[in-house]
Amino acid sequence: MDHSTLLEFMSLAEKLKCNTRHSWTSSGRHESVAEHTYRLCVFSWLVKEEFPECDMDKVLKMCLFHDIGEAVTGDIPSFEKKKSDETKENQEIDKIVEMLPDKHREELRALIKELRENKTMEAKVVHALDKMEAVIQHNEASLDTWLPLEYELQMTYGQEQAKVHPYLKHLRSVLREESARKVEAAADETLERQM
Repeated sequence: MDHSTLLEFMSLAEKLKCNTRHSWTSSGRHESVAEHTYRLCVFSWLVKEEFPECDMDKVLKMCLFHDIGEAVTGDIPSFEKKKSDETKENQEIDKIVEMLPDKHREELRALIKELRENKTMEAKVVHALDKMEAVIQHNEASLDTWLPLEYELQMTYGQEQAKVHPYLKHLRSVLREESARKVEAAADETLERQM
């Protein structure tokens, strides 16, 4: 890859460090899109043995680039995202893919197409893990960062995507239990302070 294209793509990818998500970290600041992407990649690597039927190298690559369009559009929380936002993000992804030389362009185009179509187990695993990483992050953040609608969302977000595999389904139920414990502990703490 020529230096100009390499540096242009790296500059674009750097925007994922600058663009923040709705989620908060355990230290009390908004997480960046890059941080979410990094941890999603770690997540997929940690669970790779659970999916012997999957090409987990492909899963990791899909995780790496699943939010690349947000380098341009920024993050829009799922509960605010409209079809027009998805269309815009997809258009930006297509432009980003075109920046690359042939070999890289074709590989990334195929990965994005597979992820969008969501027909393969690899794509379905990425979609489920992506949702669950957000749930994990919310469980790690302070409860005062949650919006009122997120109390219900924490119980349901990613549940449908997790149904594609027994491991994912079980993990989603574990995360739901953690969310419920977090909310219950906060309620108990509030009651104790009132007494």
